Amino acid sequence: MAGTDRRVREAFIELTDTLVTDFDVIDFLARLAVRCTELLGVSACGVMLADHHGVLNLVAASTEQARLLELSQLQNPEGPSLEAYLGGRAVQCTELASAGPRWPRFAAAAIAAGFTGVYALPMRLRDQRLGALNVFCAEHASLDADTAALGQALADAATIGIVHQRAMARSEVIAEQLQTALNSRILIEQAKGFLAERLHVTVEDAFAVLRGYARDHNRKLTDVAADVTAGRLDPAESSAPSQALSPDPPGPPPGAASGPPPDALPDAPRTQPLPPRSDRPSAEPLDRL
Repeated sequence: MAGTDRRVREAFIELTDTLVTDFDVIDFLARLAVRCTELLGVSACGVMLADHHGVLNLVAASTEQARLLELSQLQNPEGPSLEAYLGGRAVQCTELASAGPRWPRFAAAAIAAGFTGVYALPMRLRDQRLGALNVFCAEHASLDADTAALGQALADAATIGIVHQRAMARSEVIAEQLQTALNSRILIEQAKGFLAERLHVTVEDAFAVLRGYARDHNRKLTDVAADVTAGRLDPAESSAPSQALSPDPPGPPPGAASGPPPDALPDAPRTQPLPPRSDRPSAEPLDRL
């Protein structure tokens, strides 16, 4: 009994040791299947896990027969694992020979593989369902209350380990995304300051140059900022917005008359000199008027 207790303790320690950087969920659940077979005294064990769409997938099995039977449940679909997952409760069948009406294909395949009973345990944490643990019996068709409780405890420990590992991975992703955003913001601020000094414009106008260059060249704003701060790019020399930011020429002083300057007025037409008197046309006689 002492040896069994020691193996149970080791199994629980192993199932809760998931907060590691090299965690492999497939290897983790394969070890769960082996430990359940040893500690529960059953013939085989299979583990199904739901994906993010809620669809069950086979991830581990202690024997080839268990693997084929788990796949049979997914293909048909029928069987104790599906019912345990969907219902969130344990499903036991001590007489597979009488389970034909309930699971016609699965029961026939399980009997052909040499099993007489099956026990499916849900992998759940409160209202969150992750999958199901299915144990197959060949010699004794049922599990006593203590053995069934141990099996559910192993399934629960594995579920908690997976949930914690997912939470840790999610927090690491969020932290990495946040750090990336902060680094990008620092680059952009540095590039804005560089361009503001280069163009003698405000920081807001410098940001407009950066953003316009990135949009016109179909590049990420962070990449453009990194090139600017590293000296690999000068948007002021190749971007139209920089021309729009150049200072306007000085206007006339306040109170000055509008219009072009006097020296810009066109020359006034000059009077043509009269021709010599001999060339002038003679006056008409008065009597013809």
